[in-house]
Amino acid sequence: MQFYSTRNSNHIVNIDEAILNGIASDGGLYMPSAFTNVYEQLAGNDLHSVAENMLTPFIGGYFSTDEIKAIVRESFCFDVPLVQLNEQLYVAELFHGPTLAFKDFGGMFMANVMSKILQKQGRKLTILVATSGDTGGAVANGFFDKENIDVVILYPKGKVSDLQELQLTTFGKNITAIAVDGTFDDCQHLVKTAFADQELKASANLSSANSINIGRLIPQMIYYGYVANKLFKEKTIRPTIVVPSGNFGNISAGLFAKQIGYPITRFIAATNANDVVPEYFNTGTYTPRPSVQTLSNAMDVGAPSNMERINNLFGNDVSKIKDEISAYTVSDEQTKATMQSIYEKYNYIADPHTAVGIRVAEEKANNETCVVMATAHPAKFKADVELILGVNIPLPKQLSDLLNKPQQKLNIPNSFSVLKDFLLTAQKK
Repeated sequence: MQFYSTRNSNHIVNIDEAILNGIASDGGLYMPSAFTNVYEQLAGNDLHSVAENMLTPFIGGYFSTDEIKAIVRESFCFDVPLVQLNEQLYVAELFHGPTLAFKDFGGMFMANVMSKILQKQGRKLTILVATSGDTGGAVANGFFDKENIDVVILYPKGKVSDLQELQLTTFGKNITAIAVDGTFDDCQHLVKTAFADQELKASANLSSANSINIGRLIPQMIYYGYVANKLFKEKTIRPTIVVPSGNFGNISAGLFAKQIGYPITRFIAATNANDVVPEYFNTGTYTPRPSVQTLSNAMDVGAPSNMERINNLFGNDVSKIKDEISAYTVSDEQTKATMQSIYEKYNYIADPHTAVGIRVAEEKANNETCVVMATAHPAKFKADVELILGVNIPLPKQLSDLLNKPQQKLNIPNSFSVLKDFLLTAQKK
């Protein structure tokens, strides 16, 4: 399959170039040239069978069937439990990977695919990525010690949880973590500016592992396909899927899954106080603005990059988008209240991001069977969750092992010139 830029449909590349470039030369995001219904050809119901079925149309022209099987088994070695809270409400736990967040799907897949592409091409690469919390940890874990790949992670200083920061800063070797004096939007702007800089483009072989990279979205389709197929096969239910949303990459992957035939009714985007998209759907005017800090910090995005993909998918027609997606906002106080009520009713501990999704599912679904995508393990937000619920949350081994590891990080101001100097200097080493 080929991929085109959202800003120029005549700018067409193959999958290797789309993934290695991260972003098109015109600043656009890559989109699949076609969506083929493959659901009827699904041979098995396990996670690996679903992954192979969903990935083949997108990467099958570059990788052989055996290579795809190997990538799937190397990348997705963890389960996706589907927890039923009541008759019409399910939670899909996407946090059973190595960094306890849904972004392990994209991080592990991208690391394995990029490594194989670079080996075939004999190239080296620098991954430059911005994170609001979980992306960086998943990328660092996936790419750690991979040959021919260096990783530079930008994150907003003081605006990620302590455990999230440990997941960014305790690797070393080919992973460099940089705390930026600013917000996630500032970090994301620095990344986009770097990709647009001609001097950097000529001297540093840059790529991204944010959801702006099509290689992040493709593997994220898999858990949508897996849970939708499970409910459809077992109960003939086409679920409505509720997605805690910040940069809107996760819900974009869900849209892709539906486009290739998987049995999904519609989507509901659940945002925090950063409500640019709900406002867009209500007014028809898209007005990005600086993000504000909330309890669900990984969703603190005021200029969601992937709205460019969603607009492109639906011909920039907001009425068509609203046929597939509803969007609602949840305050921090509502998030806390939902965490408490879910624990009291179901003895279920939800992290703040998942609680935002559950709140919207309970209030806005119209007698639909909903699956809320649980994006992170509650232990990643241990202090907040324990304070709100009054319970002790043991740290999983993936997190407890980090506590005694030294941190390795740099601090920079919100300055592109400082970042550029660092990248150019690092390239010469």
